[in-house]
This record gives sequence, structure tokens and C-alpha cells, in this order.
Amino acid sequence: MMPALRAALLAACLFIGGAGVACAQNLPVHVDPGARDDMIDPIAVPALRFLTTPDFPPFNYTDAAGRLAGFNIDLADAICARLEARCTIQAWPWNRVQGALADNQGDALIAGLDIGGSAGERFDFSRIYLQLPARFVTRRPVTADFDPLTMIGTVAVRVGSAHAALAERTLGRTEIVFFDSEFEALDAVAAGDADAFFGDAARASFWLNENPDCCAFAGEAYFRPDLFGAGLAVAVPAGLDNVRVAINWALTRLQREGRIDEIYLRWFPVSFY
Repeated sequence: MMPALRAALLAACLFIGGAGVACAQNLPVHVDPGARDDMIDPIAVPALRFLTTPDFPPFNYTDAAGRLAGFNIDLADAICARLEARCTIQAWPWNRVQGALADNQGDALIAGLDIGGSAGERFDFSRIYLQLPARFVTRRPVTADFDPLTMIGTVAVRVGSAHAALAERTLGRTEIVFFDSEFEALDAVAAGDADAFFGDAARASFWLNENPDCCAFAGEAYFRPDLFGAGLAVAVPAGLDNVRVAINWALTRLQREGRIDEIYLRWFPVSFY
């Protein structure tokens, strides 16, 4: 897809219930093609020690063979390759990984850490490399004029999620049905126990890749950073500017060269954008 078209798609937005903005595009584009480059010498970062966690599929997890796998793992490898840096990736339990980064057990953390809150005060972050929108999923065939604000029926959501709260506020003509996980909610749509799913688009994409015949995304992708988070970025210890700038440099080039798109489609062949 040409950069101008991708930028135009990124700018295509619509308001949902007056509460915020939703944008849709086919592939993630989080680097402005006209942005000024960071000036670095890649040789200044000869090695990178990435930290991650083993329990956040499909982003970073341990596969059946005991190997680290996922979108974030492949992206970390690509960052190191672009910098021509020696690379290690070590998995830590979620409740210990932030402490490991703060204690200099690694140079960077790539594990979906929330940019806001206490982590935002404790660490510095790279540029965002992937936003996580919300999407609707319905059974096939999906109507071209799908409009969640006028639909009547049942919508499956994960209990306690920001998506559930938004659905309760804005989908006044539907019955909201709660499930313990996104996958259980999606299974309910597949079984005909709910008319639609609303929730995390990345997890829904992962599920749709395994269930391509029954269901599909409906309508637009909805971006609400205030509710769903600002997106995924790499955390680095506060003040470690050479590593943060080097990672930004690599991310910019990987985006422009199409490598982030390749990694994204490898893990999400059903694009959630």
C-alpha cells in the first residue's frame, strides 16, 4: 500500500456516540512518513538485552516446544537485526519483569507494558509501534451497512473490560452478555448464543484465524487510547536515551521498509485494522 494512501486511511475517522474517535485502516501505520529522523550511530548500541514475559499470546509467549514466540519476539529480533546488534531475549514472570528492568537485568522490555500509570513514571518508552483497537465480530455474512448503534440483539463482551463498559454506555438497543474471556465471548457468537462480539481486536483476530468460516469483523476499528490504552511500545530504564533513540531509529526504518507489516501479517493474517 502506498504511503499516501495509508496515511489517508489512518486519518479516516468517525465519532462513536460522541464519546471519542474511531479510525480504520488495513495495516498499522504509526510512523509519519515525513517525520524527522532520529540521528544515531547504530554502532553505539552493539548489543540489546530484551526482557519479555511468557504469557501474553500472541505477542509474547512460550510455545509447545518451550521456545519464546510471538509478534513482540519477532519484532525484537528485527530491531536487533536492523541495528546489527547482538540480541538476547529473556522471559520473566509478569510480576517480576518490571523489577528486572529497573535493576538493569535488561536494556529494554517488550511485553505490552502500559505506558500510563506508574510504569510511565518509572520508565521511558519508545515510539508506539502498534495500537490495539476494539472491533465487532458477527457471524457471516457480514452486512456492508453494519451499524452497532442501530443493531438489536445481544452483544458478547469480556466482563470487567473497558470494552464492556463502553458497550453498556453506547449500545442502548442491545442486550450485553458477559463472559470471562474474549475467546468465550467469541465462541458464543460462533454458537449462535450472541449476535455480535465487541472487544479487543487483536485477540479477536487471533480467534478468527482459527475460525474463518463462521465469523468476521464487522464495521470499523475503534481507537480509544483513553479506554483501551495508548498502544504497544518498548520500555527502557529511565535515562537510557541511547537505547531508546536507537530503538526508535530501528522502528522507523522497519516501518518504512515494510518489515513491521510483514511481522504483523505473519501473526495476524486476519488484520484487525
